[in-house]
Amino acid sequence: MHVLTADTLLTSDRHHASSAPVISMMGTRAILFEAPGAFTMEQQQRIWALIEYAENRPDIQELVPGVTNLLLIFTHAPEYPEQIADWLRNAWESLPPRQIAGRLFEVNVRYGGALGEDLAAVSAHTGLSPEEVIRLHHEGEYTVCAVGSAPGFGYLHGLNPRIATPRKSIPSLNMPAGTVTIGGMQAGISALTGPNGWNSIGYTEICLFDPYRCSPSLFAIGDRIRFCPESIEL
Repeated sequence: MHVLTADTLLTSDRHHASSAPVISMMGTRAILFEAPGAFTMEQQQRIWALIEYAENRPDIQELVPGVTNLLLIFTHAPEYPEQIADWLRNAWESLPPRQIAGRLFEVNVRYGGALGEDLAAVSAHTGLSPEEVIRLHHEGEYTVCAVGSAPGFGYLHGLNPRIATPRKSIPSLNMPAGTVTIGGMQAGISALTGPNGWNSIGYTEICLFDPYRCSPSLFAIGDRIRFCPESIEL
């Protein structure tokens, strides 16, 4: 794999590589752009701006946004990937963050019980009562930063830091789709049934992915989520 980094592309910025994006070839037809530094919502909005900017290129087949990264898949293997890397870097430096007025979803949640079996572990980790964990979780408003990992899964930003909880050292082997979860500083809803290392605190009936819908993925980047308690079982 041919890796293009700030050092190889920008010799004048050699001493500032940690603040420059990393741009890498992925196979022969894709380029991965990774934003510098730790996640912030402003960084993610700049990724969104880069998506809008890159959509104008006729040689791009697909754009796959992630959390502070963007995969660009080209119709053919780029002849001069270094020029594309320069184009991406210049766009990153000049584009302002992009605001997206997404839709608002209110998601009913059954907190606790058998499908929220890690609520006690989150409570123990944070030193908060289960009731307080639930309150802080449902009082927040979450933004869909990216959709991926599993079909329809949304990476949700907006979790109260007081209930942030590391992922489990031993994943659940068969977590149901619809499980409401916490993983580090992110919130989520399981899109598929299967192994999962995030902490389950509840369950929702919402279907995140349906291949027969016009838009198979329910969520899109920029959408906002509010969790509404339907019931609580402690």
